[in-house]
Parts: sequence; structure tokens; C-alpha cells
Amino acid sequence: MATKRSKLELRDKIFVGLLLIIFGGIVLHAPLSVGLGTLFPDVVLLIKSWKEVLMIAAALIALALLARKKQWAVLREPLMLLIIGYALLHLALIPLFYTSTTSTFAGLAIDLRYLLFFSLLYIAIRLYPGLRRTFIATFIVGALVVLVFAVLQVTVLPVDVLKYIGYGDTTIVPYLTVDQNSDYIRINSTLRGPNPLGAYALVVLSLVAAFLARGNQGQLKRPIVVIALLSLGGIVALWASYSRSALVATVVAVGLVLLLTVGRKLPRWAWVSVVVVSLAVGGGLFAARDTAFVSNVLLHENQQGGTEINSNEGHIDSLADGVNRMVQQPLGGGIGSTGSASLYGDQRLIIENQYLFVAHEAGWLGLGLFLYIFWLILRRLWQRRQDWLALGVLASGIGLALIGLLLPVWVDDTVAIIWWGLAAIVIGGRYERKIN
Repeated sequence: MATKRSKLELRDKIFVGLLLIIFGGIVLHAPLSVGLGTLFPDVVLLIKSWKEVLMIAAALIALALLARKKQWAVLREPLMLLIIGYALLHLALIPLFYTSTTSTFAGLAIDLRYLLFFSLLYIAIRLYPGLRRTFIATFIVGALVVLVFAVLQVTVLPVDVLKYIGYGDTTIVPYLTVDQNSDYIRINSTLRGPNPLGAYALVVLSLVAAFLARGNQGQLKRPIVVIALLSLGGIVALWASYSRSALVATVVAVGLVLLLTVGRKLPRWAWVSVVVVSLAVGGGLFAARDTAFVSNVLLHENQQGGTEINSNEGHIDSLADGVNRMVQQPLGGGIGSTGSASLYGDQRLIIENQYLFVAHEAGWLGLGLFLYIFWLILRRLWQRRQDWLALGVLASGIGLALIGLLLPVWVDDTVAIIWWGLAAIVIGGRYERKIN
């Protein structure tokens, strides 16, 4: 009996350890995959798939643990059944619209990995509620790595410093510019690009705002230092990413946190002042639309040249194409037929909208299932909004949903795994006080 118990304890530790490695290491996925892929080009796909490999191993261990602890009821919960159904739909669509083996596996990984990680972490928190603080600490350490490096990129490091570990035109470009204007450098930090960095900063700043509004300051040994670093780094990263969608979404998310915490305490004159100031700022930006700053930073239009087709026109064309494809293809276009996965097939297709992306991969039914899953998670977060973590994840989730209107935000490994992992930590626990 003691032997079995020791094996079970070791299995528990391995399961949790794999999830911590993924949750903590995902912020370094881009530099590690590029650097190691440059050194070992023959196994570059395996290197890029390290997190999926660990998830599969963790899933097998999770099934064994559920069987040993007789906790199969977790998998019969409505949210888990919907996720399982969404995954099965993907598998059922493979023979209908087969592209290639590599693109199909890549498509499955991109479409399902964050849902798999959510499910695994949800199971872990249900089995071991005390892990909440461990995973939050892991998130904070990872955020400090991303944001401190972003600040260093903006201040002291060469703009192309990442080229020394293999970044380039054939991997990940070390930096971008706003509409080919070298006066406005868009940094990556340790993520795959400026837009994911802006989305990641949104998550961090939303959580900081929620913690300041509702968190227990005594939970951190040095709260002022940590909060200051996360706040400063998040603002710098958000600004230096020059991601307009992330900037707007951050304003919405942080505004939502303030509305739900201090909004009811503000007098009427304060709200009138907010509206007046907002209108004044909007009017000022409109009047200054032809200045270099507004033109480049907010409108992404380089008056001195730039690309032949700017990003605004690209977004509009992609949206129109995505809508047209969705209308004509109720079953979608096939798993792995969109985004980076399509690079391994015969035809490359980029859809710059998360919802049209899902529709093209899994059809109308897949889009419906995905939206319902996401709505259920937001609803569970709303019920627990008295908890600072739930409030921050809720606000950032709404912000990321807005970004999804212009970008396939869940395609990025880091942003998707971090947010869905945080959501699992919140709704998997049974210790928050629900409110309606």
C-alpha cells in the first residue's frame, strides 16, 4: 500500500510539474524555438512542439489520476463536455477537407492547445486547490521576464539584438516598424511579435488594476516593487508594441475594472468629467489626424511613403475575404487551412479575425461551440468577480475578445495559454464567493 501511495504522489508531482513548465516556459517559447531551431534545423518542428508534447504527456497522467481518485465526474461537467465536443468536431472534419499531414497536425495544435491546457489546469486545480498561489507566482515571474526585457529593448539594447540567436526573415523578424517608418520601432520582447506583446501587456495591466482595486496587498512580500515593475513594464511594452487594438482593448479592460470596483462610489460630476475629457481627447486627436504622431502611431499611415498597401487596407481586405469564405463554407475550409498551419499546405491563407479564423477551420458549428465555451467561461468569471484574479481575467478576456475582431489573438501560443490557464485557475477553484 505504501508503494502505491508513493507512486501516486510522484505521479501527482509530475502532472503538476509539467503544467508549471508549460505555464512558466511559454513566455520564452519564441526565443527558445528560434535559437534551438537554428542549432538543430532537422528537428525544428519537434522543438516548436515541446509544449504540445508535454500537454499530451500531462493528459495521459491526468486520465490515470482521475481514474485512481475516482473523479471522472470532472469530465462530465458541461464546460468540459463542450470542449471535448469541439475537439471531436475537429477530428471529424479532417477526412472531409484533408490538406496535408503537417498542416493538419499544426492546425489541430493551434486550434486546440489552449483548450487542452485549460482542461488540464482545470483538473489540476480541482484536485489540488492549493496550487492557485503557485501558478500565480509562476505567472508573475514570467511577466517580469517579458516586461523587463521589453524595457531593455526600448532603452539600452540594440533594436536588432534578437538576430544573434537566429531571428530573421526565415524565422521571426527581430522587430517591425509602423508602416515601414523606421522612426517607430515595434518591439517583440520574448513573444512572437508586437501584436502578441501588446495583448500580453493587456493581460498584465488588467490583473495589476484588479489587484490594486480588490487584492490583498499582504499576499506579496514586496508588493510595491512587483506592482511597480509590472505596471511600468506593461505600459512600456504596450506602447512600444504600437498595437492599436491592444491599446484600445487595454483602455476598455482597465476601465471595466475601475467601473466594477470604484465606479459606483464616484459622484455624478466625476462621470460627467470623464465624458467631457474623453470627448475633448477624441476631438483633439481628430483635429491632429494629419500630424506625424497621430498619422503614424494611431492611424498607421506613413505620409513619407510606407508600404503600397497599408495595414488598415490589409485588415479590411482580410475581413471581407473571411466573411465571404464563411458564408460560402458552412463546414469550413479544413483543419490547418488557415494561418501559419497553411504554410505547410498548398495554399497560404491569412485571416485577421479570430472568429472568422475559427469559422474557416471548423465551420459554423465550430464557431458556435467556441463562442459558447468562451461565453460560459466569462460568465463563470463574472460570478466570481469579487475575487481580484477573476475580475482581472474577466476584464482582460473581454479586451482580448475585442482584439480578436482584428487579429486571431488565440493563435499566439503565449497569450492563449496564459489567459486560458489563468481562467482555469479561477473557475476550477471552489473557494471564491460567487455573486450574481
